[in-house]
Formats: sequence, C-alpha cells, structure tokens
Amino acid sequence: MTTAPPKADTSLASRQSLARGPLGAALLDVERAHLGLDTWQAAHRKLAIAAPLIDGDDASLFLGAPAMAYVLHMAARHSDRYAGALRTLDDVVAGCTRRRLVAAHARIEQGQLTTFAEYDLFRGLTGLGALLLRRQPHGPEMRRVLEYLVQLTEPVTGPDGQPLPGWWVGHAPASNTAATSGGHANAGLAHGITGPLALLALAQRRGVTVDGHQAAMGRILRWLDAIRQSDHHGTHWPRWVSKTGPAPTHVAAPSWCYGTPGIARAEQLAAIALGDDDRKRMSERALLYCLADDRQLDLLHGRGLCHGVGGLIRTVQRVAEEAETPAPFKDWLAGAGSQRFLTAEAPEQPGFLEGAAGASLAFRSVEPDVRSATDWDACLLLS
Repeated sequence: MTTAPPKADTSLASRQSLARGPLGAALLDVERAHLGLDTWQAAHRKLAIAAPLIDGDDASLFLGAPAMAYVLHMAARHSDRYAGALRTLDDVVAGCTRRRLVAAHARIEQGQLTTFAEYDLFRGLTGLGALLLRRQPHGPEMRRVLEYLVQLTEPVTGPDGQPLPGWWVGHAPASNTAATSGGHANAGLAHGITGPLALLALAQRRGVTVDGHQAAMGRILRWLDAIRQSDHHGTHWPRWVSKTGPAPTHVAAPSWCYGTPGIARAEQLAAIALGDDDRKRMSERALLYCLADDRQLDLLHGRGLCHGVGGLIRTVQRVAEEAETPAPFKDWLAGAGSQRFLTAEAPEQPGFLEGAAGASLAFRSVEPDVRSATDWDACLLLS
C-alpha cells in the first residue's frame, strides 16, 4: 500500500480524497469537459458533494482543501472559472503550508527523524509544493517549501550516531514491515526522495529556485547512483534501503509509485533541469530496459495509476515527450503497452489513483496525436 487512511471522519474524507473519492474522479469529467466530450455538469455534481473542506493538519494535496484547489485549478485552465473559490483556497493552502513547515522545522531542531506525512507527495510538503508550483509559484510558501526540501537532503545523525540520509524515516517499509527495526530511506516517487527530486527539478525548470537548490538535487542523485543496480535485465533501483541493505529488485513491480518508471522520470526531469545529457540518456535507457522485461511487467496488476498498468503508461508518455529518441516509447505504448492495459483487470471503483477515472485518463492519450487538455498528472509529479 502507498496510501494510509486519513485520520479525519471517514465519510467526509472519502468525499474529499483525490485518490479514492468523487473529487479525484472529477478530474476525468474536467478533462472531458475541456475537450467538449461532455458538459460541465458531471464535474459540478462531484465537486458539490465534497464540502465542508478539511483544512487542518490532515489536509494535503490528496485530501481536503488542497485537493479541491488542485481539481479547480485543472478546471479553470487559464479562465476565470471558479476564480473566487480558488482565491479563497489559495489562502487556505498557504496557511496549511505554513503550519506544516513550522512543525517540520520543530522536528528538525529536536533532532528527530522525518516521516512520510511530513515530506512526501501524498500527505506531506512535497505534495503541497506541487500544488503551490501551479497556483502560487513565486509566493513565499513555495520558496519556503523548497528551502525545507534542500534541508531535508542534508545528512542527519541516527540514534546510534551513524550518518543517515535526511529523508530516513524511523519505521520499516510498508511492503516489508519485518525488514528492519531501524527504519529506511525510501526511493519511490510517492513516498520517497524522488518526489522531492522531481519537485525541485520542475521548479527549476519554471525558474523557481532557492539557495542550495542544485546542491540538494546533486545529493539526491548521488544517493540514487550509489543504490542503482545493473544486470542483464537492465538498470533499476531498489524501492528502499534499510540498515540491512537494499530491497530486492527482482520482485519489484515497475509501478509509478515505487518502481523504476517513476524513478526514471524523476531522474530525467532532474537531468533536463541540470543539463546533464548523460544522466538523461541513462534514465531513458533504464525505462526502455524495464519495458522490454516481461518478468517485471508481469508483476503489474490492474489498470490503476498507482500500482497498475495505467501509471506505467502515463509515465512512459511523459518520458517519451522529452526523450532523445521517443520512437521506442511510442511504439511500446501503441503496441505492448496498450495490449497490457486492455488485458489487465478493470477497476471496480470510479476513483482516480486506483480507479476507473485515473485509468481512463492514462489510456485515452495513448492514441497517436491525442494530447491531454489538462496536466492532470501534475499531482503525480510527472509534469
């Protein structure tokens, strides 16, 4: 699992969940409305049932007021649609971000290890930063999030006095709770350090930088280089590293959230931001190796974005758009990728992250010369 149940009231949280609820499903309605394939009423109905919005400590890119701001931003798309609501939500998101930053810096001053909920894409400051980069890129909160991420990349001292990466968490990986009692450093895009790497890269490409920006990216990339593995199946990264060593890569599904595809896209984004052509080629080759390895691809189940073929397809689409040689990626999408998607189990739920809405958004743009009307995958840090 890459998501944790929110602490807030279940029914209210479900309605405001970008991952599972109607709020996330509305992204498909928004896309269709922009393309003239449907009216705006379907999106309006889903958005109307979300209130009252969660704006406390549990609010994040994927829950509550920030999630609503994200969907409304996609709906607005350079228009004044929902302008009043977005202005109000911008203030709410800024306030939420400030409170989360205060808590994060208090934790740092106390010498404690970080948590996923503090920094990651789903629940933490990386997710809020992804929203701010779209809504308030030059605001003080965006700058402070980037400064926090720079600090997060600096080494820390563990309980035993040993140096650890700054994003080391004190708990075991969710996929293997027996792996270690000493915590781990996560490499995935959803919960790991490649989320902050992707955000730092995307921000730099938009001209939004802070002191130490490139140095922070360099620290992350050196760590990823140190754990990168190569064999006759290609180049890949373990999902996490604990005190007992890296996670096995031969049993890891090539998913967006944890696997090689998401990490390769983050590396590609960083390479473009830094002008590192060699790294860019390496990341693209790593994804091509992955796409050619049925042993890995057979580990994907379902059409969902998070753990399924849909997330892989969307990641490949984004890599192809900026690849040195896009043809192999496009050929895979039109052939084997489409076939795998169509033969995978269809989602039973209508939601975004593992449901039918997200799967449909990913698959509709596989067709040649079809482009998305919105950057709906910005919440996945793919764009």
